[in-house]
Amino acid sequence: MGKQYPAISADIQAFIEQQHVFFVGTAAADGRVNISPKGQDTLRVLDANRVAWLNLTGSGNETAAHLLEVNRITLMWCAFEGKPNILRLYGTATVYHPRDAEWAELLPLFPPLPGSRQIVVVAVDLVQTSCGMAVPFFEYRAERDELNDYMEQRGPEQVAQYWHNRNARSIDGKPTGI
Repeated sequence: MGKQYPAISADIQAFIEQQHVFFVGTAAADGRVNISPKGQDTLRVLDANRVAWLNLTGSGNETAAHLLEVNRITLMWCAFEGKPNILRLYGTATVYHPRDAEWAELLPLFPPLPGSRQIVVVAVDLVQTSCGMAVPFFEYRAERDELNDYMEQRGPEQVAQYWHNRNARSIDGKPTGI
């Protein structure tokens, strides 16, 4: 059965740190709902009610556009190995870009990854676990190198141009703040 908590406990933090993938859900007031998978070493628990993740360049930038309009967010993890579990963190989020002072404070928390475009800090107001008994087992093999290789080959100038061309507006035409 599902349980709700007001904060991230040490056990929940340990579960988060063991997972290889998490999902981000956001929605603007209208338009499409977005769910994005996230991987690599891009998430940190800052304290019992805050997490941060380093948002890498992607084909879209829906999360940033949605958070500019409605800053509610859900992060979700599933146990694909071991004891069944689904974890959701509910809250509100703030997006920081390389131009923001907070970027310089938060970036050292993460490994250097090419194409890093935003850091999203989530103020968590509800932690919920549920059974996860229907989530299948999957075996983790490795991280994919394609995104990092692609961004490294382009270099900062071409990545910035990509952001301008492909990440400045959501698929619904909303600005992303990039």
